[in-house]
Amino acid sequence: MNGLRAYIAVTAAYWTFMLSDGALRMLVLLHFNGLGFSPIQLAWLFLLYELAGIVTNLAAGWIAARFGLASTLFAGLGLQVAALIALAQLDPAWGMVPSVIFVMAVQGASGVAKDLSKMSSKSAVKVLAPTGDGVLFRWVAALTGSKNAVKGLGFFLGAAMLGLAGFQAAVWFMAAVLAIILIAIALFLPEGLPKGRKDSKISAIWSRDPLVNRLSLSRMFLFGARDVWFVVGIPVYFHSVLSDGTPDGSREAFFLIGAFMAAWIIAYGGVQAAAPRLLAAQGKAVAAIVDKAIAWAGWLVPIPLVLAGLAMLSKGPALWLTLALVAGLMLFGFVFAVNSAVHSYLILAFSKNDRVTMDVGFYYMANAAGRLLGTLLSGLSYQFGGLPLCLGTAGVMALASWVSIRRLR
Repeated sequence: MNGLRAYIAVTAAYWTFMLSDGALRMLVLLHFNGLGFSPIQLAWLFLLYELAGIVTNLAAGWIAARFGLASTLFAGLGLQVAALIALAQLDPAWGMVPSVIFVMAVQGASGVAKDLSKMSSKSAVKVLAPTGDGVLFRWVAALTGSKNAVKGLGFFLGAAMLGLAGFQAAVWFMAAVLAIILIAIALFLPEGLPKGRKDSKISAIWSRDPLVNRLSLSRMFLFGARDVWFVVGIPVYFHSVLSDGTPDGSREAFFLIGAFMAAWIIAYGGVQAAAPRLLAAQGKAVAAIVDKAIAWAGWLVPIPLVLAGLAMLSKGPALWLTLALVAGLMLFGFVFAVNSAVHSYLILAFSKNDRVTMDVGFYYMANAAGRLLGTLLSGLSYQFGGLPLCLGTAGVMALASWVSIRRLR
């Protein structure tokens, strides 16, 4: 019972964190796009956030093994509160260069916070899940799917708060809510999470398991394929289509973009949660799940390439292209969600209990590397090749993910 209570408490903390994380991303993106930042400058705002994740995930696995999962969970929540308070100090009078540097630094701290919380929550599932046929896959899918649904709500919340209350008021509100959750979790988190081992060595953070390494490489390209259009390209394109340049037009565009991004993430989370049923995974051996992971990775490849072709046929923003993008990206999200859910199960299936935090940390280091690569390429590809190059790059990344995961056989 304590294990279930601990799982519920960890999940609640993770939900709240991801709500603030999704809202913060939309606040920063739409606020600075409204200030006239170029696609490359917008990408720079998120680069340190993703770069911090690479370092954090490697270190966090060892920190959790050494000091316990609860300590990294509390640290992640506390650091996010501090990052939000710092961001509320942003002054519009600073100018573009100081603003970019300051927001990059704050986003870097937020990236550290996110990956401390993510690694803690995902590792806790391996430790707390009861033994049984398919239980681990179901618990992982439930945590991951619900987390992404909540993050999607955060996208809409961020866009809505920006339109209704403004940037600073929205940031202060999120900081206050997250601080209350942190205090509640610190006071009422039950026993059940590992306390840490004094003999854990930092050199053990590097995985020597070829299965973990190959899965991590595929994960890197998978998330690069998503973020190369998700971070900058599609939001900026939709803003150019939906906004007429007036304050009211921009406000309406914020709501519509936030609604689409929220719907995409929420649907993605729902598919993740349903992945064990969609794959009929109960009773199947790990090798059979690997075969399904390879097949679904292949099905993702043509979707962004077809959308890139459609974008090339269009000489500019058009209603038919916008409708095709919405439908195509929702299909991308469905296939991507199944891939992501299977990956999240396989990393825990491949990990041993005595080094689960370090294997999960290594795996999410690769995840962060993919997001960093996708974020950088999102700004660059959209700046120099527009929507066709942005989506074409996503297709190439999806192809690399499929090639990588085939090696699990």
